[in-house]
Amino acid sequence: MTKQQDETTAESSAKLDDINRKTGRNMPQAVATAAFLIVLIVASLLVRVDLFIWLIVVFVLLALRELHVSFATVHLYIPLVAFWLCSASTLLATYYLPDHVLVAGVGIAVSMLAVAISSNMRHVVGRRLKVAIEDKRNAAQSTDTSSDNKLASNSKTSESSLNNVAVSMFLVVYILVLASCIVLSETFNGHPVAHAIMLIFLPALSDTGGLFAGAFLGKHKLSPRISPKKSVEGLCGSILFAMIGAYAVFAVTYSHLWSRYWWVPILTGVMVGIIGTFGDLSASMLKRDMGLKDMGHLLKGHGGVIDRVDSILLCAPFFMLLFMLTGM
Repeated sequence: MTKQQDETTAESSAKLDDINRKTGRNMPQAVATAAFLIVLIVASLLVRVDLFIWLIVVFVLLALRELHVSFATVHLYIPLVAFWLCSASTLLATYYLPDHVLVAGVGIAVSMLAVAISSNMRHVVGRRLKVAIEDKRNAAQSTDTSSDNKLASNSKTSESSLNNVAVSMFLVVYILVLASCIVLSETFNGHPVAHAIMLIFLPALSDTGGLFAGAFLGKHKLSPRISPKKSVEGLCGSILFAMIGAYAVFAVTYSHLWSRYWWVPILTGVMVGIIGTFGDLSASMLKRDMGLKDMGHLLKGHGGVIDRVDSILLCAPFFMLLFMLTGM
């Protein structure tokens, strides 16, 4: 009996290792982390929508910290404190103050100016940042030997304040502008919970569909140079899962709009699947250019925060326009 149990355990372990290899993740850790995040987000929405906004702010600050360290590994420095102050104040003001769109626009414009000025100032690489940079470089080199030359060439890159400004402006758009679309979507049409579920869970559901479809059915590579594990079958799975999730939300919240907007869940599934996959590929290309495997390691099984929210951020403008144009 013990021998049979050992064989069963070995077989299960081999199957799990095969799934981890195909998905590129530690699936038990990924599932546990996803469950925790789902509980955290749903709990915040059930208590008060304000808590969900504060949760968005916290994730933005954590993502900026990860990006601060990641870019520093290639000698590109962003003004983290200025980013934190501008991002938190803009997102919170956008939600709490009237004229939400105007407030968001002014906050983003002021943030760009403040970040641009701060990027030109002399930066000091503190001990904690040096340790974080070294840890990230060691982790990249130990997990992917092909990154050695990339990191070596990056280490010779000369510092330039103009490069720092360019990267900082990019991050204002990539993080603050896209995160503002999430916050703005919570301020109109009277369906903040449904909006939050679609904004956060549909891209995550799409990612899950792509993960399993790619792992079990994936044969045709989507972009082997950028992300070898992405497949056409995975993209189809992403679209299908997002479409099913959109129909579920629509049936629960917007059933009175069914006769007019029956096509919205179909469009939503297609757009979320495509945009979410593009977001993943963009993040993968960015990491590949810097010679990194993950932006961070805060979320077990998912890499860093930015690895988890890249598709959510890129889908946010689409959802905001969808809510505004359809009155959902």
